[in-house]
Amino acid sequence: MPTPPSALSLAQALIRCPSVTPEDAGALGVVAQALEAAGFSVERPVFSEAGHPDTPNLYARLGRSGPCLVFAGHTDVVPVGDAVSWRHDPFGAVVSDGMLYGRGAADMKGGVACMLAAALAFVEHRGGTVPGSIAFLITGDEEGPAVNGTVKLLAWARERGERFDHCLLGEPTNPARLGEMIKIGRRGSLTGKLTVLGRQGHVAYPHKAENPIPGLLRLTTALIAEPLDGGSAHFDASNLEFTTIDVGNTATNVIPATARATFNIRFNDDWTSDSLGAELRRRLEKAAGNSVRYLLDLQPSNSPAFFTRPDSFVGLVSDAIRAETGLDPVLSTTGGTSDARFIKDVCPVIEFGLVGETMHQVDECVAVADIERLTAIYGRVLDAYFS
Repeated sequence: MPTPPSALSLAQALIRCPSVTPEDAGALGVVAQALEAAGFSVERPVFSEAGHPDTPNLYARLGRSGPCLVFAGHTDVVPVGDAVSWRHDPFGAVVSDGMLYGRGAADMKGGVACMLAAALAFVEHRGGTVPGSIAFLITGDEEGPAVNGTVKLLAWARERGERFDHCLLGEPTNPARLGEMIKIGRRGSLTGKLTVLGRQGHVAYPHKAENPIPGLLRLTTALIAEPLDGGSAHFDASNLEFTTIDVGNTATNVIPATARATFNIRFNDDWTSDSLGAELRRRLEKAAGNSVRYLLDLQPSNSPAFFTRPDSFVGLVSDAIRAETGLDPVLSTTGGTSDARFIKDVCPVIEFGLVGETMHQVDECVAVADIERLTAIYGRVLDAYFS
């Protein structure tokens, strides 16, 4: 069996693939090559759906018996933005002053590399076998619409009889220091578009027109006048934020025909998308009365709130973090959505990865020392899980 590659070399190889969603650019090939060399069976299904780009994914497994520990992640990244503003080539994977620079270094090619390196070293140390099974679920559609990625990869695996006991997702969960935080749940996400209908006319003759802007102000105020909730046992309070308010009127002497607002709600486990939608409609109907005509379009949501109750697996990961960093990780449900929202339907899932302070930013980077420590943490998890 060849000597396993280091996490740093794997991270650099992955970053050098410009895999901006939905492009793969060879990133999954890097993962496949490393796993196949260690004896994993690797499959790379491509999923399709009308209106969305075809997306490559990767599933790998070593062993057929239980228990099965799954590592999950993604190799697609967000665009680099203004490349000229970067200190180093966004896809150069440059190491400078102890930091690895590149798009995806934190989110989450660095985490994928640490998972690979830890698993390969674990397998190599045991002569190519494991007392159970190790699997990898890697998608190229996490930063995009998440239609042809993990949700379909899980269904594909289930149809083939694959079963998983626990999953560790390597998203960058730590705010500032490695070891600070494990994510044991995520808030749900719901986006709505509100349109108030008026009648266009001349500003000098308002009686012949119907201005939608005062109505929009009334309705938007009604949506945020009262808190949605006070938080729950494991989640902060749900939060509604307006992201755009638009009229699109370029003339100063014309009353517009419509006014629009878009909002997003990050909600806790007090709500489902349906119950939250009903509450929004109740507030709008009360505020609109018979005087404001409006339309509410709630976008389809595949992001419910979920929570993984702390158990022996959470304790095992916490112990591994504590042993390597000396920190007691906070068990958190903060932050945005992740593919854990799909994985939680097939097995318990928690998230722990690198420091996410620079994710999606210019000069995204992670400490090389953290890459080494995270690999060691994942190695301890494997040792304890299969002990």
